[in-house]
Amino acid sequence: MTFDVTAAAYGRFMGRFSEPLAEEFVAFVGVAAGQRALDVGCGPGALTARLVDRLGVDAVVGVDPSASFVAAARARFPGLDVREARAEALPYADGSFDAVLAQLVVHFMDDPVTGLREMGRVCRPRGTVATCVWDYGGGAGPLSPFWRAVHDLDPAAEGESQLPGTREGHLVELAGKAGLVDVRSSALTVTLGFDSFADWWEPFTFGVGPAGGYVGRLSDADRDALAARCAEVLGPPPFEVRASAWAVTARATPAG
Repeated sequence: MTFDVTAAAYGRFMGRFSEPLAEEFVAFVGVAAGQRALDVGCGPGALTARLVDRLGVDAVVGVDPSASFVAAARARFPGLDVREARAEALPYADGSFDAVLAQLVVHFMDDPVTGLREMGRVCRPRGTVATCVWDYGGGAGPLSPFWRAVHDLDPAAEGESQLPGTREGHLVELAGKAGLVDVRSSALTVTLGFDSFADWWEPFTFGVGPAGGYVGRLSDADRDALAARCAEVLGPPPFEVRASAWAVTARATPAG
């Protein structure tokens, strides 16, 4: 899965949820001053910002496969080391970091086990490897109302509930397969308010991720029908969307 969109489009679409989630995630992981951290799949920098706040820009490194996101992160954090790379092939030596984190990334990895194994490889032995993914499997992700409306109109639509890590316990399973140990899991929740349906709906038309791709393939009539059904699912504004994510922390083991 790629995100060939601008950082601004992503921010309007998912950043509104990922920014507050990053605060919860960093607190859950327990990142502390003096550590050196890698943000895998950093995107425009929602999690990166929290890591920089805690550790300083010189102690944080980011990677992302999207050139536009890498450029956005570099512009947002002058002096930050940000590189274009995939999680499955991280360009760092074994044991380079004290903590390696990935927020809202595992479910879009081509090979999640390899990606998590790579995260463990570049983390020092007994260092922290952590990740989180929206609970789409349980219908509690920020896009779940959208997919609920989609499936009301198009039951065969694929959705995101089958993506890796989106169901309870699957991140723990993937971490174990990747050779990580002392795995700890928790659910993180954020709530976002919307004053109008348009504020919620418009970013779905930006072409971001599977949801944006789905909307982009619809005819005008089908898009209008989906918007109307989404409005029914959400209820009259103002309304709130409560979104939960599965999160795990684990320990890296020595290479080899």
